[in-house]
Amino acid sequence: MRDGTGGGASAHIRGLMPSLAPAERRVAEAVVADPGGASRLSITELATACDTSETTVVRFCHAVGFTGYRQLRLSLAVESGRRPQGQEQEVGGDIAPDDDLAQVVAKVAFTDARAIEETAEQLDLEVLGAVADAVAAAPRIELFGVGASGVVTADLEQKLRRIGRLAHACSDPHLAMTSAAVLVPGDVAVGVSHTGTTRDTVDPLGQARERGATTVAITNFPRSAITEVVDHVLTTAARETTFRSGAMASRLAQLTVVDCLLIAVAQRTYLETRGALELTLESVRGRRYGDDT
Repeated sequence: MRDGTGGGASAHIRGLMPSLAPAERRVAEAVVADPGGASRLSITELATACDTSETTVVRFCHAVGFTGYRQLRLSLAVESGRRPQGQEQEVGGDIAPDDDLAQVVAKVAFTDARAIEETAEQLDLEVLGAVADAVAAAPRIELFGVGASGVVTADLEQKLRRIGRLAHACSDPHLAMTSAAVLVPGDVAVGVSHTGTTRDTVDPLGQARERGATTVAITNFPRSAITEVVDHVLTTAARETTFRSGAMASRLAQLTVVDCLLIAVAQRTYLETRGALELTLESVRGRRYGDDT
């Protein structure tokens, strides 16, 4: 957590769920389902509701980064106070087979908006700054991601190229491994994986690290396999739901991190970036119908 009194406690806990023991996961599920309600429960009441013990609740608090139950309750109370009462329960639920289109649109929009908000709330600014420093100084930047995450790496590639950074997005597993094999110290490798368990992304990152490159993961789960092979982890906060509406939210959350990183890099190379943007804008001037000037 960025601090001990807020900043997306439930999103942080949701990202750690896969790494928790079964009893601790029940506590996590109760907390994430209703942060405001959980903040009003005593430790005994929460333990009873989750069919577990007070010791397990305390162990859960430590496992997700809190000093104890009191700090968890405070963080949840602060978080729930920032949103209208009942809004998430009414709008942010799973999509049901009998939902009409208005409900579908409302739930998808809510999920997407919350993914962006919660990602921004829990983004580690110190890590973001360190990654921006490395990217700004890197002679070469390799980007790894497949599927929907590959779309995100392609977006980051074109943005970095527009400001004069030598970047290459690689979604082919074999090309990713060969690209990673020739990286050197000073280069940067960024891997994007929502689950953090995609071998086609994790393996080239591991090889890049062995070669001495600075490695970065963008993932929703801070204790997943991808985090074990990188120097820096930037986490998103998106929810997977029925019909994969969460896949849209995860992509938006990743793009939020990408945009923050891109702007941070641009700030560090301001004059060079301004010059590159002017050149790239001029290069495509006149490529639109009706723009003959």
